[in-house]
Amino acid sequence: MENNTPIVVDENALSATNEIRKAITEKHKNVSFMTTPGPYIKKKQGQDYVEYSYMRDVADKEFPGWSWEIIKTENLGSEAYVVHGRLKWYDEGIWRTGDMVAAHRIQKQRGSESFVDIGNDVKAANTDCIKKAFNQYLNIADDVYRNQVHDLTLTDEEKNDILVIASEISEKRMKEIHELINNDTINQSNYKGSLAKLKRERGVIDA
Repeated sequence: MENNTPIVVDENALSATNEIRKAITEKHKNVSFMTTPGPYIKKKQGQDYVEYSYMRDVADKEFPGWSWEIIKTENLGSEAYVVHGRLKWYDEGIWRTGDMVAAHRIQKQRGSESFVDIGNDVKAANTDCIKKAFNQYLNIADDVYRNQVHDLTLTDEEKNDILVIASEISEKRMKEIHELINNDTINQSNYKGSLAKLKRERGVIDA
């Protein structure tokens, strides 16, 4: 038997939730597009990485009150040390948590099975883990780790300009372009090329 009891929606609560969601999105977008200062970007084995001190400083400023808890640690034989950690942070009015796992290879003396500094390896595994969490959940240093997502949506002015050119070719062409804009086939990455192509197409028709 179907339950036809009406659901009562608290409009105030819904509005507050939407505002929090928008604030979180805006905060993370702003952090994502921060430019990491050059002195804090290092290179290891051909890969760029960011120093922990910088990422911690950004977390302190943008997400004050964050905390880090080590959930579990283990050795992968004598080869690596693994850390499972949990980041907790205050995000525009709500507490959130996210887990992360990282492994760090245990350094051994050349030509032997003796460890160089196991304490340093344990520390490095924890640092690697928290840095991964900072990037994954707080978007810190997205520019270095290539996690930025650019908005490719055309502006209203750009949409109007390209549709006007298309309409001067034919109504059919205008409808085609309108559809390509709606499904994001034409976007910021190819707008100029698409506009130039339409102008050439219009020129052929005019000739």
